[in-house]
Amino acid sequence: MAVDFKAWDRQFIGGEWRTGNSQRQYTNRNPFDESELVTIQLASKEDIDEAYRAAAKAQVEWWDANPFTRSAVMMKAAEVAEKWREDLIQILTTETGSSHLKAETEVDMFIGDIRYYASFPMNMTGEIRPSVIPGKENRVYRLPVGVVGVISPFNFPLFLSIRAIAPALAAGNGVVVKPDNKTMISGGLVIAKVFEEAGVPKGLLNVTVASSAEIGDIFVEHPLPKVISFTGSTEVGRHIGELCGRHLKRTALELGGNNVMLVLEDADVELAASAAVFGKFLHQGQICMSLNRIIVHRKLYDEFVTKFAEKVEKLKVGNPSNKEVFIGPLIAHSEVERLQKLIDESISQGARVVKRGSVKGNVMEPVILADVTNRMAIAQTEAFGPVAAILPVESEEEAIRLANESEYGLSGSVYTRNLEHGVEVSLQIETGMVHVNDQSVNAEPTVPFGGVKASGVGRYGGEWSLDEFTSVRWVSVQKRPRVFPF
Repeated sequence: MAVDFKAWDRQFIGGEWRTGNSQRQYTNRNPFDESELVTIQLASKEDIDEAYRAAAKAQVEWWDANPFTRSAVMMKAAEVAEKWREDLIQILTTETGSSHLKAETEVDMFIGDIRYYASFPMNMTGEIRPSVIPGKENRVYRLPVGVVGVISPFNFPLFLSIRAIAPALAAGNGVVVKPDNKTMISGGLVIAKVFEEAGVPKGLLNVTVASSAEIGDIFVEHPLPKVISFTGSTEVGRHIGELCGRHLKRTALELGGNNVMLVLEDADVELAASAAVFGKFLHQGQICMSLNRIIVHRKLYDEFVTKFAEKVEKLKVGNPSNKEVFIGPLIAHSEVERLQKLIDESISQGARVVKRGSVKGNVMEPVILADVTNRMAIAQTEAFGPVAAILPVESEEEAIRLANESEYGLSGSVYTRNLEHGVEVSLQIETGMVHVNDQSVNAEPTVPFGGVKASGVGRYGGEWSLDEFTSVRWVSVQKRPRVFPF
């Protein structure tokens, strides 16, 4: 598969690549130089309806298929993705501004998730429970929900789409995807191509590229999807949660974060600084798990700031087509403008500038702000960009308190030489995930991924994904006549 970006100008609905029925178009651009990649005719409300109906129809046959057949299709998709590996990397670096390192990592995660979830058809197990009624047998069956709607973001589009698509399909569901338009190829269309090549039934997986301004809430409110999976901002997530509550739909919401690294007074400063640079600046900080606040004990503070700044100076910035570049462009210039205002506001509040590099187009050189307090804008807002905020604290207790003074609770990190104490501290941080002696950007298919508070509800990964995309049904069997009092 050669990467011809002009070829990605079609919707994937009902197993067919076709032009959308909206009167609107969208031009997909390379975020580094704003060059046009492809223009697509967007999907209409009618296209969304047809996609959901196609998924519902195909799902019946898919669920009726032998589980080994479903598993084989999933494994074939992983093989196709492996074959297209270099093209997938090129799509990510070109469409999303990913560095080569980030793109490689994301493709590996994409392939790994498909392979892992290929086991799900064999895990749709039931069980028999005892009954208090003589002669009765209680059976519990695990069944697919039917149709799942997936709304995915621009930052890790390939992975954050597949972590919902793969388990939903493997559990026997039909799926309709609405990727972020800015990453419509890597977030949806190329995934459809992978599964089409793998032999997924026509209509089972659909990708609709649409304008929210045109289709409104129909993607969520449509009567066919029983579960909506959304990854994105807390603001939009709250709205989707409200809609799903009104229509009694289930949700899996992975939202914003204000993630912390706690560098305790016995930490290895060299290791902590290296991890913090990676956890803060991978993909320009445009990751829900990126470090937003680096909280350092005063005893180590000056040394940490110095080492952190020295390491940041070595990061290469520029065009992600260069394999040595670690920091590429932000997804859009509006993000650059937003971040500049956030930095200026934080400086006016007393933050000390350790480093503030230049801005060229959508490319921002790393920014380091020290002597930050928890009340400053940079500490209260999810930066989602290459801006590091370092906060000094006098004690471990203060570090934990500051960590918890946030509406968010997604990921976090604790650095200490005492690993078990690090676990004790981790359990006091109000967040869904914490990593001892590692940075905050981690995801694996076998463990529960998700947040608390304003960072979302539900969990992806392992059997937790199976719970999100299936339902259980109790069927009782009265094997001998039951005596009734009349």
